[in-house]
Amino acid sequence: MANPLFSFSLLILSLATMQGTHAVYYAINDKTGNSGGGVRFRNQIGAANSLQTMSAATNFIWNIFKQNNPSDRKNVAKVTLFIENSNGVAFAVNNEIHVNANYLGNYTGDLRREFNGVLYHEMTHIWQWNGNGQTPGGLIEGIADFVRLKANYIPSHWVKPGQGNRWDQGYDVTARFLEYCDGLRNGFVAELNKKMRTGYNVGYFVDLLGKTVDQLWRDYKAKYGN
Repeated sequence: MANPLFSFSLLILSLATMQGTHAVYYAINDKTGNSGGGVRFRNQIGAANSLQTMSAATNFIWNIFKQNNPSDRKNVAKVTLFIENSNGVAFAVNNEIHVNANYLGNYTGDLRREFNGVLYHEMTHIWQWNGNGQTPGGLIEGIADFVRLKANYIPSHWVKPGQGNRWDQGYDVTARFLEYCDGLRNGFVAELNKKMRTGYNVGYFVDLLGKTVDQLWRDYKAKYGN
């Protein structure tokens, strides 16, 4: 039998939308036992703070995506966060977020800030549209990091604006590019996400900004002298 001190599950009602019709439940399942990362998670982050961050991230993402109406959002009733001893950093699948406690245990910077940034990124994957699986992975990851950027949870190792090799390189490179595009048209990322509810076409950039994505990338690089 698992030691109840190190294996637990929490489920609480964490938010309801302003419309009062869409409640989202959040749960945490700590599967780390007495590992160093698990102990550090419980001591420096904690379940209650994690649930609050998941709730705050959801509201923030809905705001970024301009999804004031529940019909504009994914129909997600519950999101479960698993803290487990594994590999990598984190991933999201089937309305679950899995965070590697070993990564948390070895992190040398501001752990709470990094954890919050990871959660904002992974919660974006829960809520974003992916073009029914047609959207390039680099753009999917770039939008998630764009949300992390707008939430002011970026780590110091991110590329600077204008850096990177391709617009769809993903993560911080694409996030910086999307920030540039959003500056050209306020709410661009929200509109792009809305278009990807049913499919994906690279022509969405022309529809929204009047230029091909390749021309936008060249303009972006030129702006920063690259």
